[in-house]
Amino acid sequence: MDSKLSKEYVHQLESAKEGVQDVTQDYVPGSDEEKKLVRKIDSFLLPTIFFMYLFSYMDRTNIGNARIAGMALDLNLGSNQYSFILVVFFIGYVLCEVPSNMILSRARPSVFLPTIMFLWGCVTIGMAWADSYEHLIAFRVVIGCLEAGFGPGVLLMLSSWYKKDEQSKRFSVYISAAILAGAFGGLLAGAITSGMDGALGIRGWRWLFIIEGTLTAGWSICAAFLLLDFPANTRRLTPRERELAIQRIISDSITVRSEDSPTISHFQALKLAGQNWRTWGFTTGYMVIIGAGTLSYFYPTLVKGLGYTSTTAQYMTIPIYMVAFICNIVTGYFADKVPHQRGLIIGCGLIVSTICSVIFCVVYNFVGRYVLLVFMAASIWTCNALSLSYASSTFGAMPNETRAICLAIVNALGNLASIYGAYLYPSTDGPKYIMGFSVVSAMSAFGAVVYILLHVFVRKYPATRRV
Repeated sequence: MDSKLSKEYVHQLESAKEGVQDVTQDYVPGSDEEKKLVRKIDSFLLPTIFFMYLFSYMDRTNIGNARIAGMALDLNLGSNQYSFILVVFFIGYVLCEVPSNMILSRARPSVFLPTIMFLWGCVTIGMAWADSYEHLIAFRVVIGCLEAGFGPGVLLMLSSWYKKDEQSKRFSVYISAAILAGAFGGLLAGAITSGMDGALGIRGWRWLFIIEGTLTAGWSICAAFLLLDFPANTRRLTPRERELAIQRIISDSITVRSEDSPTISHFQALKLAGQNWRTWGFTTGYMVIIGAGTLSYFYPTLVKGLGYTSTTAQYMTIPIYMVAFICNIVTGYFADKVPHQRGLIIGCGLIVSTICSVIFCVVYNFVGRYVLLVFMAASIWTCNALSLSYASSTFGAMPNETRAICLAIVNALGNLASIYGAYLYPSTDGPKYIMGFSVVSAMSAFGAVVYILLHVFVRKYPATRRV
């Protein structure tokens, strides 16, 4: 932090210090009133963001289901063209995340997030009328730009409402929506592509975009009436509940945005985020997890390569996601019991992924490979949720604007891995896909080292309000 910025911000902190102490002096942790408030926060926030992310992930990944349901044949798409269609989504997604969270840190989430969701739902519906490779690229770019504000926005929301030892469970619920989206996406794709193909003269894969886009746009309207804002300005809580929400967060050394909070500009917040080594440590680790997790886009293709028909392959992806769902929820619950051990838990999960991926490269039995795929998916999805809660709790003491940018950087640059990950499983490598799983093995092993090192250094050098 440069001297001018440091002096200005530290002066603001000192001015606000007495006010913070006054806010928390009558706070009693674990009271019945607080438990009731947390349940109320959960009832508003968790179901809303769960379904928002469920539909978001379905819109993002339905391209894989559409591909094997006839889209590739109808539009004459080759393997490299399909991979590029995946890539262009993440170009806009990565570039727009940080600006979106800059806006959100000073806006109302109950307005901003449902608005962008409604827009990308409408664009998803429009994909049903794509009749060329170029049209698909254009639609995916726009969806990527619009969805960019959602992921980091939810991270900021969860980090603003929950204590550090409450976050793993909530992030697990959030990520479980993506897991179930994969399962339901396969279920819906199987039903739609086989049951509605030719209805009204429209191919089944086009109906997939129409139906899922409509669900997204519809839920965005509901979310506008359910989603909370930030603790200091939400309209869904009473004044006393807002006061208690602020007290409990501040007592856990998490900053809360309010009119009395020290303020810094977007540029200052960006500078603080970029100068913080924790930002880049968590970005590196998350990039590895996302890179390994790109195999989820190819689950239907990989399962089909194990000897199943196209329709059966859609349904055979469901057990993969359901096992991951159970492991994610259970691990998230117990991780909150030992919040300071999150780095080690993530490291162990990535070691499991490494072992399974190495074995996958040398075992060619269909049943054996399917089982390995199940264990890999479970470990990667679990690490995904924990890595986000780990980063969120670590950044908690930072100014609200800085935390928003740090979380956006982690999520945005982490998702850069999705760009090269889209090329790890070309159809010419099937059914073994040695290159893809060799890269996943290396990334998982490297990620295990990164998170074990983060475990050591974050404990030794905890973040403060001044760094």
